[in-house]
Amino acid sequence: MFKLITLQDTIRIPPETFGNPLEKVGRDQVKQKYEGIVDEELGYVIAVTDIEVSQVGKIIPGDGATYHKVNFSLLTFYPIIQEIVEGDIVEIADFGAFVRIGPVDALLHVSQLMDDYISYDEKQGVLLGKETKRKLSSSDQVRVRITAVSLGRAGSSGKIGVTARQPFLGKLEWLKMDQTKEEIDTKKSKETEKAA
Repeated sequence: MFKLITLQDTIRIPPETFGNPLEKVGRDQVKQKYEGIVDEELGYVIAVTDIEVSQVGKIIPGDGATYHKVNFSLLTFYPIIQEIVEGDIVEIADFGAFVRIGPVDALLHVSQLMDDYISYDEKQGVLLGKETKRKLSSSDQVRVRITAVSLGRAGSSGKIGVTARQPFLGKLEWLKMDQTKEEIDTKKSKETEKAA
């Protein structure tokens, strides 16, 4: 889930940046501190927006910099277990596929793809269902449910697990085909009832 979070912090304005516009230096300092981090409370921080830097700063003895309060907003992505998301397949491997959801890739393990025996065709780079003949390849769009979230610590990006083995989940093309088939079957059964 994407969120816009408003925070307050104190930033250090280095002496070598004195004379430059305070808002620009403040924006750079906040971006450097927050953008790209993964935090257990915030999730994946994508971008810093709407920055207001206090014009009044404090000087700490022994440090030539000034410290200013800053109010800002962060655009974050926080994956929530049971959340349904759509994404693009970015990589296929023999053990599953990686789905780009927001700023991160989630693992769709072969056991969570569909109710069918799945084989990996390395030559074509696809996962293929034995009975259904359904193929999953790079750049396909899928709808999945988040089943596991482990946010990274100490520089790692974390891990997200997803499933497509539930009703109304899977490759979007398959879902459209299933819906069309269901509509045709419903229409046929209504015509049969009228004829009887």
